[in-house]
Amino acid sequence: MLQENLFPTNILIVDDHPMTVDGYVALISSLPHSDQTKFHLAYNARQAFKLITDFKDHNPPHLAFLDINLPAYEEQEIFTGVDLAMRIRTLFPDCKIIIITMHSEPVYVNQILKSVNPEGFISKSEINYRTFPQAIHNVIQGEKHYSESIKKSHQLFLSKNITWDEYDSRILQLLSEGKKTVSLPEYLGLSLSTIEKRKARIKKQLVLDGKSDQEMLDVAKEFGLL
Repeated sequence: MLQENLFPTNILIVDDHPMTVDGYVALISSLPHSDQTKFHLAYNARQAFKLITDFKDHNPPHLAFLDINLPAYEEQEIFTGVDLAMRIRTLFPDCKIIIITMHSEPVYVNQILKSVNPEGFISKSEINYRTFPQAIHNVIQGEKHYSESIKKSHQLFLSKNITWDEYDSRILQLLSEGKKTVSLPEYLGLSLSTIEKRKARIKKQLVLDGKSDQEMLDVAKEFGLL
């Protein structure tokens, strides 16, 4: 049983589906000691940025649930829930972050683990009335909580002996979404020449020297990395 004084009093929830947000609120509200909890809700990156900016002058969030796919706030370079999570890490280092996503592909998982290192990481397909409270309990108690598909996905990435960092994974992710290489600097904060060098290294690790970007993506998919 979780102690009353450990239950977070400020919880941030960000997801672009209002019904999903309502579901999370209902599940959390059903837990013991949640009666003093205040929920701060956002449905896109712009709203979330406004909330975390306001937090600086008030009580900071103790726990944040963040979806990966969010309507972007380009003016603040917040394109995904990962960008938002990294902003929260900077502003509120004591806030525990639980990432919730439909994506459990190894490249996505590696990129999120490397860049955010969240306290919780859950596939939406594995959320139910039993697993969600357990994840909250574990994270509040100071434990990491990754759902089974997330753990399996990460193990698959590690089994390939690939030494990519979060930028390499993000490059593949963006290219697989149809972004052109010339547009990647605005998403990554890296120069175009650096991105080209990283792509060449990725191809070398996939034994694809001199091959096209599409062939690189095809092989990553064959390996189960995308």
